[in-house]
Amino acid sequence: MNHYHTWFDLKPGTKDAEFARSMARYMGHLKDKGLIEGWRLTRRKLGFGPAELGEFHIVMETKDLAQLDAAFNHVAARREPVESVHFDVNAHVQNLKIALYRDFPDPVRYEGEERF
Repeated sequence: MNHYHTWFDLKPGTKDAEFARSMARYMGHLKDKGLIEGWRLTRRKLGFGPAELGEFHIVMETKDLAQLDAAFNHVAARREPVESVHFDVNAHVQNLKIALYRDFPDPVRYEGEERF
């Protein structure tokens, strides 16, 4: 499984609960299309965590990079119905940081013949 992480802050004036509903619509759209396996929105608790990562965190799960690429291509088309739900999220975030992780050890990993 691949885990696409985003950390960010909301722009001033953005209502947190309204943003959460917009995110659910956007992620629901991607999941319904089979472009992600799952997702989660979290918020920093009690101020714990590095400030540079932002107050909010989203992780999207894809089974492989091909599925992630298909999700990116779908959103990059900038066409309805995804354009509206993407805009409802993207227009309200700032200070975005992104990372891509994978489950470890990889399911294809074999031990015993490594050279390093």
